[in-house]
Amino acid sequence: MKEITTKEVEQLIAGGKNINIIDVREVGEAAEGRIKGAVNIPLGLLEGRMPDLDKSKEYILVCRSGGRSGRACQFLNSYGYKVINMAGGMLSWEGKTE
Repeated sequence: MKEITTKEVEQLIAGGKNINIIDVREVGEAAEGRIKGAVNIPLGLLEGRMPDLDKSKEYILVCRSGGRSGRACQFLNSYGYKVINMAGGMLSWEGKTE
């Protein structure tokens, strides 16, 4: 499974890179603060939302600590999606949130 650090994600955002972030935390968790532009799709709803995802795009998956997003990465990868797990999750995130 591919991984990216929180610092690398911050650098991509700061550099104006167009990235696709999916936050797989529950709605209440994501409401406490998420990375700007991240789309909240709770892990339990991910399978049903797969048709909304574009297999030609790469997605960075985020959760609280990196565990749920890691499982989500394995799941989506098995269906041919290009995904990267943000190691450490929001617990390691030091950038801005919305």
